[in-house]
Parts: sequence; C-alpha cells; structure tokens
Amino acid sequence: MTAVIPFGERLATVLETAGRLCVGIDPHAGLLDRWGLPDSADGVREFGLRVVGAAAGLVGVVKPQIAFYERHGAAGYLALERVLHEARDAGLEVIADVKRGDIGSSVEAYGEAWLTPGSSLEADAITVSPYQGLGSLEAVLRRADAAGKGVFVLAATSNPEAAAIQRAVLQQSSRAGASVGGAVVSGVTAWNQGAADASSRRLGSIGVVIGATVDLGAAGIDREGEPPRPGLPVLAPGFGHQGASATEYRGIFGALAAGVLVSESRSILGAGPDGLADVIARRVDELGAADG
Repeated sequence: MTAVIPFGERLATVLETAGRLCVGIDPHAGLLDRWGLPDSADGVREFGLRVVGAAAGLVGVVKPQIAFYERHGAAGYLALERVLHEARDAGLEVIADVKRGDIGSSVEAYGEAWLTPGSSLEADAITVSPYQGLGSLEAVLRRADAAGKGVFVLAATSNPEAAAIQRAVLQQSSRAGASVGGAVVSGVTAWNQGAADASSRRLGSIGVVIGATVDLGAAGIDREGEPPRPGLPVLAPGFGHQGASATEYRGIFGALAAGVLVSESRSILGAGPDGLADVIARRVDELGAADG
C-alpha cells in the first residue's frame, strides 16, 4: 500500500520547487462576461478549466472558490467536480475554498465530502471557519491528518468587518489578553506540534488564513517571535486587487513568512484567458526574485 504523504510535506515541496503563488479560481459574473463566457454551469466549468490549463506547470496550488459554482446548483457542482479532477490530475494541489464550520456529525460530513480520497469533490485541502470553537473542527482535522489532506482555519481575514470579532479578547484563555484570531493561530500551531511525526515535518498539515492587509500586531498575532516548528502554513489572500504587494510578504508576515501561500485571484484573472499564463508567469518570477 502506498504511504500517505502529509499535505504539509507536499506543500513544503511545492514552495521549494514551484514557488508560493496560489491562483484563485473565482468565476464571478463580471469575470465570466469579460472572458466571453455565459453565466451558467457551462461557463464556470470552462472558466475553471482554462485557469487550470494556464496554471499547470507554472504554479503548484490553485484555489477554487466554491460559492461561484454552488450558485448554479447541481449543474454547478458537476462543473466543479470536473475542475477539481482536472486540477489534481495536472499535478496541482487544490485548496477548496469552502469555509465550512459546524459541530458533531455535521462537520464530520463536511470533512467526508471534501477530504475523502476518491470522493467526487476530493480536494487536497479546504478552508474552514472556527467560530463555533476550534474544538468543533476536531473531526475534520483528524480526517485530514489521516488522509494526507490539509485544512486552513480562518484566523484573521482581510475584510474590515471581521476585525470586531477576530480581534476580540477572549474571556477564558490560558494566555492573558489573547485575541480570537491569535488563539486560532496558537491552537492550530499546537495541533501540528501534537502530530506523531511532528519533529520530522517541515510544515504542518493544518494551517491558517490570515489576510495580507491585516495588521498582525493589532490582531494579536505574533510575527516577531521564533518560527513555529513544524512550520505553519498560511493561506494569505489580500494581495493584488485588495492592495497588498506580493513581493512584500516577508515584511508583512515576519516569522510566519516561510509558510505563506500568496493567494491572488482578481488581479490575475482580470488578464483574461489570453493573458492569464503570462500574468501568472510574471508573478511567479516576481516572487522568486523576492525570495532571492
């Protein structure tokens, strides 16, 4: 039987060999129109397949935003299944941006849908929401670890309206003054450190979502201390269209920079189907230069 390679190890290899750019697949109505595609299940399928075709061989990770497929109902999910399959078949690590969160058997079912090998919706990792308590996600985290999959837990997102919740100070915490977002980062780091083979892993398989436009200090997230061991994967939206410069990711994330995935969507997809590959290649080169 083939040994399961942890997602964190695969991601570490991607960062070393293909760079840290993660290309979003966000077929919203405006982009479909600009690409000359119908706002339908056929349109979102074609959009996704074109992004996969342009990204394969240039980057190692893509991130389909599930909402833009889900709005087309059952046909949209069929389109998504095709995009997921083609992306993984092309050797890309696929992060399904589903932002699921629940308790008990419900959250377990979400994990089964997205993280089970052979599932029609199988992805390499998913995004989840911890706001019913980080412990409510335990079934998903355990399934991910067992299947060699990954999970990215929302910690501090770029949207301004999230700050009131994510920067709130916990009333019950072992760390005085801990913010909600900071506690998520600490909890995920502890989970990775508790893995059976943690000492040999370069990156953990459970990561966090931290927006590149977030003031980490104000959010209660330490960017100055020692890097966590194993490293913490950070899915970082907010680059490009939202204002952060991808080449400045080290200055933004500090001690967390080694595990950062630079996620860009609209700033790349806006180039259209004909210019897509060129923009991706250029951004990869820019990030490569920034890494030295």
